[in-house]
Amino acid sequence: MIVTETPAAGRPRRRRLAIRFAAFIRWLHIYVSMFGLIAVLFFSVTGVTLNHPDWFLGEMESRSDVEGRIDPKLLIPASPSGEVAKLEVVEHLRKAHDVRGALVEFKVDDAECLVAFKGPGYAADAFINRDDGKYTLSQTAHGLVGVINDLHKGRDSGPVWSLVVDVSALLLVVISLSGLILIFYLKLRRVPGVVVAIAGGFVVGLLYWFGVP
Repeated sequence: MIVTETPAAGRPRRRRLAIRFAAFIRWLHIYVSMFGLIAVLFFSVTGVTLNHPDWFLGEMESRSDVEGRIDPKLLIPASPSGEVAKLEVVEHLRKAHDVRGALVEFKVDDAECLVAFKGPGYAADAFINRDDGKYTLSQTAHGLVGVINDLHKGRDSGPVWSLVVDVSALLLVVISLSGLILIFYLKLRRVPGVVVAIAGGFVVGLLYWFGVP
């Protein structure tokens, strides 16, 4: 009886493992690239808007100043045990003036309270007189480009978006490394690909060395 080995069975074990590993890396590269496509596109576009904010009309700043009054009972006069009703003050400002963003500061002194909110492309500051409850609220918005620029930097965007930035960065690392690994499995393109990668890194290094003050 003559036993005929199949091509797969006849290959050395190391060769079979290399083929499986290459197939896995190819699968990883394709599907991680597709999963992170929107994130990569977003951070690519916002890289341009962040680097050239003057190119886009959305970066124009708009500012509004309003005055109002809050119940002075919420602003207990300064005393060793006196405390301001911070939650009620914040909710009043949000409801009365559509203030958005996260509360980043609530500073209290003998004469007034400073309440500050920040969000992507947005800031609001309220100065409240503790004697009579009168306040001035200033809101500043930087338009759509200001919003996406702050999202790109993860500034004033909260812990959830901060996680999105971290995961997107990890996806880019996986996409880059898997693409680099794949080039070693393409015999005809292995050497040219590695040379181009090294040349690209060298060019970036030169631009930094000679172009950055």
